[in-house]
Amino acid sequence: MAPVRVRHPKGIATLQLDIDALTVQDLQQNIFTLSEILPSQQELRFGYPPRTLTLVPELPLSSLGLQAGDQIIVNHKVPTATSTNPPAPTPASRPLAPAPAPARQTAAPQSTGPASVPTSAGVLVHRVVPDDNSCLFSSIALVFEQDITKAQRMRQSKWSDRTLFRKWVDVTVSCGSRRRWYPSDLDTYNEAILGAPRDTYITTILKPSTWGGAIELGILAKHFNTEIVSIDVETGRIDRFSPSAQGTDYRCIVVYSGIHYDAATLAPMEGAPDEWHQSIFPITSADTSDPVLEAVTKLATILRERKAFTNTATFELKCEQCGKGLKGEKDARAHAQETGHVRFGEY
Repeated sequence: MAPVRVRHPKGIATLQLDIDALTVQDLQQNIFTLSEILPSQQELRFGYPPRTLTLVPELPLSSLGLQAGDQIIVNHKVPTATSTNPPAPTPASRPLAPAPAPARQTAAPQSTGPASVPTSAGVLVHRVVPDDNSCLFSSIALVFEQDITKAQRMRQSKWSDRTLFRKWVDVTVSCGSRRRWYPSDLDTYNEAILGAPRDTYITTILKPSTWGGAIELGILAKHFNTEIVSIDVETGRIDRFSPSAQGTDYRCIVVYSGIHYDAATLAPMEGAPDEWHQSIFPITSADTSDPVLEAVTKLATILRERKAFTNTATFELKCEQCGKGLKGEKDARAHAQETGHVRFGEY
């Protein structure tokens, strides 16, 4: 059996699949059980960058190229303009279980799909990014570059011929072909804060397998001279990462589930193309009466009701490098410090 993670509008789950024995239809039925999205209405994406899978229900599941540890992103297909009702499932894609009652079929599109909140300026939308250890950088790339494939560039010590840490670089020292970048704000970015010597920290954070967090949000806020607001889904807590003590006139939003970051952007209308979304907002108020902060608080409430968060003190993890079982973020950090392992997966 191979564990495959499924990220769907109601949350995240892990399916144990016999890839060699099951069919695509079996996978769709499992996803239907999790998400209540009918097989005929499922859009499945896989890989990095995510690509939409062509689903032929009768084919073996192995035809999709899935492997243990992969993640599938599930979305609800946007209805076509020629039909106001969801299409009925075809015989080939009909669920193995009895079909839901018509009333439930009608309600499903309203309860699934990306979470969103209407505002006076448009619709604030939860933008899901891949769960691949680079989610923070993918979210920032989506916000500032409108392209999550540039996530790794967000990590790099050089970006567009400038260091990512250009706002706090003191000196550069050339050592052969290697170039080291030292932060000038030694009080803020000291070894105690970074959790490691600065050289070690910089080497580690550049690896695609390393998660980003509060330190990186602070650095990126300075780099882009934009306040980054992070909202915690489980608690509704808002953390602000400002580029300077004087603040800034603009902010962007990331959504934190406990182990994953996504972005939030403003669409002019439901279903608007990604390129129409606004991702950076003027700051109109210093407190939570700011319309964007009010909307993102409501967005977090919707996600919390969908159970789209993980309690990091109690969730179960497995080290993907040695297989050791761990409980909570505290165990994961201790294991990483003891072994140097940084790839963890949720059971």
